Amino acid sequence: MTDLIVILILLILIGAAVSYIIKAKKSGVKCIGCPAGGNCPSSRKLPKKKLAGPVLGKEIIKISGMTCDHCAASVTAALNQIEGVSADVRLAKGSAVVSYDREIADSVLRDAVEKRGYKVTGIIKG
Repeated sequence: MTDLIVILILLILIGAAVSYIIKAKKSGVKCIGCPAGGNCPSSRKLPKKKLAGPVLGKEIIKISGMTCDHCAASVTAALNQIEGVSADVRLAKGSAVVSYDREIADSVLRDAVEKRGYKVTGIIKG
């Protein structure tokens, strides 16, 4: 009897998951499971942001939670919105190389990434 109950619960969970995926795809969600709810920027190549002044430094931000190109584009957009920052996000490495033309506090970079639903696991001065 216990086995039957467990099987029924599993069937209900699998049915709900399949239903969710079908509904999400029909509504146009590009990235199911994405922390941004599938509404992050498209996977089109974002233009590289030009800095106003000479590059003063670079940092590598280690990021967890990025699972697709949409996630990388979302992080790129978040970092590039910061004045004086140009970011190159590398999904395969789970990191972003950030160039800056003025002093930027690590907390500003961390907040921009984490507001998009990802986790900064480290920042390496480079």
